[in-house]
Amino acid sequence: MIKSTTLITGLIIYSLFSLCANAAEHYPRPDSVPGGIAIVELGLHSPAPPSVYYGKKRVLVRRNGKQWEAIVGISLFTKAGVHELRIVSAHQKIYLRQFSVHSKKYKEQHLTIKNKRMVNPNAQDMKRIRAEKKLIDAALTRWTPQAHVATRFILPVKGIISSPFGLRRFFNKQPRKPHSGLDIAARAGTVIKAPADGTVITTGDYFFDGNTVLIDHGQGLITLYCHMSKIRVKPGMKVKQGEIIGKVGMTGRATGPHLHWGVSLNNARVEPGLFLK
Repeated sequence: MIKSTTLITGLIIYSLFSLCANAAEHYPRPDSVPGGIAIVELGLHSPAPPSVYYGKKRVLVRRNGKQWEAIVGISLFTKAGVHELRIVSAHQKIYLRQFSVHSKKYKEQHLTIKNKRMVNPNAQDMKRIRAEKKLIDAALTRWTPQAHVATRFILPVKGIISSPFGLRRFFNKQPRKPHSGLDIAARAGTVIKAPADGTVITTGDYFFDGNTVLIDHGQGLITLYCHMSKIRVKPGMKVKQGEIIGKVGMTGRATGPHLHWGVSLNNARVEPGLFLK
């Protein structure tokens, strides 16, 4: 009887452990809305991973149990409705899979910026902004083949969420693009840590973003960190989860010291909180 009870208890503990382990693998959390993430089962069980495309953009894939699934970043500008993935199997067969995107309305945020050039840049500023945009776009469209991609993050800095993701922004009463990241207010000099393992793609001092770092986590998953006071990493460096990459500041267009943390998946800016426990 004792042996049976012990066996049953052991099986329960093992089952709970298995459930927890499986739950830990299911990050990011799905939220199929503009600025969210769709997780699409592909119905393929091949040993080799398929190549998946959302429009012209390649999509992250991972194995879930015996089959493959796609982790699709949905742009903030995506319209609600039925969308389609193109799947190319290891044997070059082409399949199509559909998924639905639901509508979501984000709140408005009105900010007053004292430096008028940060709202309406002059001609020289625009020349700089266009050049910097090319560098940032090149980093955000980078694709690194990688068998395992860490999709469970830690928060990069301790602080207070000052501006949530997706806010419809107005600077000095003028409409601008939605807020494509998460703003975390913290004291200047607070350390910023890598949320997951990755490779530093590039760093720079940009007009709007200030001191910035971009990290490649594999298969089109890129994170960026803006308005830093100090950068502690260099392009090409490998970083581990929890490793210090810089410090909080208020460089670029910022009304106070904070970190703007962005997550880009298949070149779509998505809600960073979906990657957090």
